[in-house]
Amino acid sequence: MSGRLDGKRTVVTGAAQGMGRAITAAFLAEGAEVWAVDRNAETLGELAETLPAAHTRVVDVRSQDQIAGLAAAAAPVDVLVNCAGIVHHGSILDCPPEALDEVLDVNVTSMYRTIRAFLPGMVEGAGGSIINMASVVSSVAGVPNRFAYGTSKAAVIGLTKSVAADFVDRGVRVNAVCPGTIDTPSLRDRLAAFDDPESALRDFVARQPMGRLGTAEEIAALVVHLASDESGFTTGAVHIADGGMTT
Repeated sequence: MSGRLDGKRTVVTGAAQGMGRAITAAFLAEGAEVWAVDRNAETLGELAETLPAAHTRVVDVRSQDQIAGLAAAAAPVDVLVNCAGIVHHGSILDCPPEALDEVLDVNVTSMYRTIRAFLPGMVEGAGGSIINMASVVSSVAGVPNRFAYGTSKAAVIGLTKSVAADFVDRGVRVNAVCPGTIDTPSLRDRLAAFDDPESALRDFVARQPMGRLGTAEEIAALVVHLASDESGFTTGAVHIADGGMTT
C-alpha cells in the first residue's frame, strides 16, 4: 500500500524525542526518506535503534557549519520540518539577556539557518513544504512565565508567513503548527522540577477544555498532512492543535 509521502526526501530537526521523534516515525510509515537530526547523540542513537530506516545525524541547529554539512549530505529535499526547540521558564524580569539570546537562537534563528540551506533546492525543483513548529504560546496567546518562549514562537509565526509570501509563486509552501500542551519528555522533565509534580500536571491538563494533554502522535499526524500533496493549497497558515485551549 502506498503512503502519502512516498518518494519524498525529508529532514526533521529535533528528531530524537517527543514530537520530532513521532514525526520521524510517521514520515517513515508514510513512505518518506527521513534524515532525523538532533544535537543529543544519546537519544538520537536510541531513535536509530528503534527506527533503523531513518538516516540519523548529530546536528546542533545553532551551528551554521553543521547545518551546511547536513544540507550537503541530504539536499535537495521535498520537506523540511523545523522541530528543534527549548523552553525557558520565567517572566521578562527572570530572563537575562544571555537566556533570551539562547532561546531565540535555538527556536528562531535555527529556522533561518535551515531554511536558507534547503530552500534553494526547493525553488530549483519548483516545489517543497516547510513546516515550522511554533506554539499557541506565541502571538496566539500569552501564558504566565513563558516570556522568552512565547516571544520566540511569535517570531516563528512571523518568519513562516514572510517566507510563505515570498515563495508562494515558486512552488514552496510554508506553514506553522501551534501545539498546546503536549505530553513529551520535555514536559515531563519540567514537571519533575516542581515541588509537587502531580499538582503541576493537573494544572497543565486544566489548560485544555478537552481535559487531557495532547499526544506527540496527534501533532505528527497534522505535520504529515502539511508535508503531503493533500495540503497543496495551504501555505502561510497557522495550524492550532491545543485541545480547545485558545477557543
